[in-house]
Amino acid sequence: MGRQSSTGSWVAAVVVVLAVVAAGVYMARKALHESTPAPAPAPAAASTAAAAPAPAIRHPIAQASGPAPASTAPLPSLENSDAAVTDTLAALAGGSGLRSLLVSAQIIPDMVATIDALPRRVVAPRILPLRTPKGGFLTASVDGKTVMSAANAARYAPYMHVVASVDPRALVGWYVRYYPLFQQAYVQLGYPKGYFNDRLIAVIDNLLAAPDLSRPAALAQPKPPFFVYADPSLEALSAGQKMLLRAGPANEAVLKAKLRAIRAQLVGAVLPAAAAPAPASSRTAQ
Repeated sequence: MGRQSSTGSWVAAVVVVLAVVAAGVYMARKALHESTPAPAPAPAAASTAAAAPAPAIRHPIAQASGPAPASTAPLPSLENSDAAVTDTLAALAGGSGLRSLLVSAQIIPDMVATIDALPRRVVAPRILPLRTPKGGFLTASVDGKTVMSAANAARYAPYMHVVASVDPRALVGWYVRYYPLFQQAYVQLGYPKGYFNDRLIAVIDNLLAAPDLSRPAALAQPKPPFFVYADPSLEALSAGQKMLLRAGPANEAVLKAKLRAIRAQLVGAVLPAAAAPAPASSRTAQ
C-alpha cells in the first residue's frame, strides 16, 4: 500500500474521546488527500487577538460555590500533567487499551490543538494525542466508481472499543476537573482571550453536522496516488467531518451519539472549588 502519509487525524468522541476524539490518523499514501497543514497561530495574530475585546462566554464552566469534596486533590501543573492525565484517562476507559494508544508527552496541549483544528481543512499530524491506526487506506469499485472500502472501518476497532467503554458523565467530570489546564493550554496556543469550552462545543457541533451518507462516496484521483472526493461539497467539508466519514457509517453513528451525550453533559458543567493547578515549582525560567 506504500508509505503512510499525514492527511489528518481521526475523531472518536470528545475528550478521551477528547483524546479518542483526537485519535489521529495517518492515512496510507492512497488516503484522501488534504493540503499542507496550516501553521499554528502566528505571534502577530496572537497580538491582534490580545488587542481585541474578549468575546462573551457562551458555555461557561462555573466555579462551585460550596466546599470541594475532601478527595479532590490539587491539579498538577500543565507542564507536569502527562502522568496524571494518562492514569486518569486509562482508568476512565477501563480495560479498553487506551493507555497503549495515548502519546505520552504534552497530552492536554495536543488535545487542545487537535480539537481546535478539527473544523479547519486539515489537522497537522505532529499535534495528535493518540497513536495512529494501523493498516492502509483501502478502496473498492462500485458501479464502475472508486469508493472507500467498507473494510477500512476495521482499522478503527481499538478506538471504537475505547469510545464504547467511556461513560459520558464520568468523562465530562474528568474534563471539568482538569479544565483549568485545558484553558491554560488554549491560551498558550494563541488565544489569550478565548474560552476553550466554547471552542469545544463549536467543534462538537461541526462534527455533528457531518453528512450521513447512504452509500459510499465516489473518489477521484487528480494527483495519484492521492484520492479526493469527487463531489466538491464533500471535499469542502472540515477535517473533522471527513474523519467521521472515513470511520464508516456505523462508526460515525456511534461517534455522533457519544458526542451528543458528551455535549449534553458539558452544558452547565460546574468546576470543583479546589481544582486549581498546583504551582509549577520546577518550571524553567523564561
